[in-house]
Amino acid sequence: MAQAADAMLTAVSRLGLGLGAAAMIPSLCLFDVDGGQRVVMMNMLSGVEDKVRGEGTHFKVPWLMQPKYYNIRTRPKLIQTTTGTKDLQMVTIHVRMLFKPEETGLPKIHTSLGEDYDERVLPSVANEVMKATIAQYNAEQLLTHREQVSKEIREAIVARASQFSILMDDIAITHLTYGKEFARAIEEKQVAQQDAERQKFIVMRSEQERQATVIRSEGEAEAAKMISQALKEHGSGLIEVRRIDAAKDIAENLSKSPNVMYLPNGQQMLLNMAGGARQQA
Repeated sequence: MAQAADAMLTAVSRLGLGLGAAAMIPSLCLFDVDGGQRVVMMNMLSGVEDKVRGEGTHFKVPWLMQPKYYNIRTRPKLIQTTTGTKDLQMVTIHVRMLFKPEETGLPKIHTSLGEDYDERVLPSVANEVMKATIAQYNAEQLLTHREQVSKEIREAIVARASQFSILMDDIAITHLTYGKEFARAIEEKQVAQQDAERQKFIVMRSEQERQATVIRSEGEAEAAKMISQALKEHGSGLIEVRRIDAAKDIAENLSKSPNVMYLPNGQQMLLNMAGGARQQA
């Protein structure tokens, strides 16, 4: 009985070891690649393999093949640099980049750069391109030619990054900040332009007032000329008619006033219908 029990225990233990070894095979020999990932296989005997594994389950030899995972989704990266313009003004520029690795170039990236390839390549490339591009423009031109500057930076970064098997989906200038001296100069220029426009308006108004005065003087001179011509042709009758009209208006106004009870005698109130300005004989 003892021998039979010992044999049974031995068989069970062997079966348990076999099942345990069988259960360990999938975890040791198989690996999964999720969506948006790629795997570069590191072979301990031959080095990095050229074949890139895509999504799914793949086989590997334990301890001989080591999978290296890479993210191929588009990711953002913001690069900031401070540099000088063509006219020696300091500007701070921020560039946002959307990048991802080239799938066929992953073995090369893993061999030459490593898994942190973006930190090794993008800051240096972007800083060099931005400084070289900004140095070709004046500070004011960066505002008036912003689209052209952004295009040159984008084309240069795309060309440089492609040398490292890095693809650029989009590159854009997000912020452009000038130094305090240039900002003060812009403000002073705007104030000077506003003062110039104000002085221009004052000059135009003065010119219009001068023209109005000239026209008014010409009209008054023409009226005086016409009156002189009428007096020369018709005598002083026009003046007498004007005197009579003025006397009527004054008398009517005084008659309506409750404070006037009588008209003083001998006062020159333009009431002398026969011409109060002349001496009586």
